Amino acid sequence: MNLPLRPMRPDDLPILVRLTADTGFFRPEEVVVAEEVLADAAAKGAKSEYRTYVAANGGGVMGYVCFGSTPLTRGTWDIYWIAVDRSHQGQGIGKQLMQFAEGEILRHGGRLVLAETSSQDLYEPTRQFYLRLKYHEVSRIPDFYDVGDARVTFAKVLPSGGDAAMAI
Repeated sequence: MNLPLRPMRPDDLPILVRLTADTGFFRPEEVVVAEEVLADAAAKGAKSEYRTYVAANGGGVMGYVCFGSTPLTRGTWDIYWIAVDRSHQGQGIGKQLMQFAEGEILRHGGRLVLAETSSQDLYEPTRQFYLRLKYHEVSRIPDFYDVGDARVTFAKVLPSGGDAAMAI
């Protein structure tokens, strides 16, 4: 499935917040943070540090990806949020969103992409998703999110990243 991707619009905000909550992967406090990030993207548009793109078809929003350059780095970018509507998971939408984000990051001089997730069993499909996309686990910080819940960071070096100015 090849979906059109577009920049987030302000009227997407409640839809994306609901989609994030409905995935079943995010705790309520995480959804609050996602809403703050998405609200910034909605309010500032292209001037936001959170670049947010939406996968949509005639039937509505199917998913989104939010990414941005990592402050105080040269060419390192973070995937802040990626979420696909529960009814559309497993259809390649997440992969398409990630590939789009990587292309945009590369186009803006990025060379390294980071994504983090939880070590909890619920997130095993997420960790496998990153591995299938050729990301490598580069760190695991025990008890980061909670006792027994490590932060797992994945990284991917892009094929020909540029010399981006330091992000601040």
